[in-house]
Amino acid sequence: MDGILIIDKPEGITSHDVVARVRRILKTRRVGHTGTLDPFATGVMVILVGRATRLAQFLDKDEKEYEAVIRFGFETETGDRTGTPKVEEIVASRVDELIREVEWDGVLGTFLGESEQTPPMYSAKKIDGKKLYEHARRGETVERKPARINISLLELIEKGPNEIRIRVACSAGTYIRTLAEDIGRAIGVGAHLSELRRTKAGKFKISDSLTLEKLGELDDPWSALLPIELAVSHLSRFVVPDDRIEKTRSGLSSRVDGSRFQIKEAIRMEDGAGNIVAIGIFDEVENSVRPKIVLR
Repeated sequence: MDGILIIDKPEGITSHDVVARVRRILKTRRVGHTGTLDPFATGVMVILVGRATRLAQFLDKDEKEYEAVIRFGFETETGDRTGTPKVEEIVASRVDELIREVEWDGVLGTFLGESEQTPPMYSAKKIDGKKLYEHARRGETVERKPARINISLLELIEKGPNEIRIRVACSAGTYIRTLAEDIGRAIGVGAHLSELRRTKAGKFKISDSLTLEKLGELDDPWSALLPIELAVSHLSRFVVPDDRIEKTRSGLSSRVDGSRFQIKEAIRMEDGAGNIVAIGIFDEVENSVRPKIVLR
């Protein structure tokens, strides 16, 4: 059995815990995910089961959408509410007054588009084979290269005492805790991420999800799996001729109309019935698609 599960991750457990729970419920070891959420965060986790785990590389770069609460008054060591405050909290009444006076459309608008963002020390990003948070917990600071990110949507949902709730759509690899700190610095006051909920990952929305509890209550939890084809439905399609199916499964290339594809483009290779045979890469020199991942 192969497919995709959209889980609404609860607060207080790690992404690894979610995968472990799914493995126990489905009674299978072949389970993975396409994007980590911090323990205090909730929302959409795309879980891949069976052969679908081989397609993670085509999903982990998808745009993500979040709802987040930014609390003003102080920054923390981790950039979120789980960390130790860096400085004393500013008088709450002063912060509340500042929040009410800010012209938020203008401030948030400055963060739209492409920019460079330095990964926070408390993150799972690996440098020289070790996760940054492992260095941070030892009191070490590691030099980090800024990464290119893109924020396509950033809007105010509501204002509250000493905090705001925002909606943000951004490229994969964007750290919302760093964005929260940067927004605070833009208005001249410390800030940290208080709540984070992922509402969308690529084509998968929170409305498509189910909780771990609901999954465990199903008589047939496998029935909750979405078709494996959805993982790569965004890729260009090439129908493999019947006489090339077995050759494709053996890793042999097939000639194609080169004008249809981009250089090094990933191609969904299907049989006539729409079943995925392989994911291939377009070779512009030979005008062919060479299988990269074969799904038997």
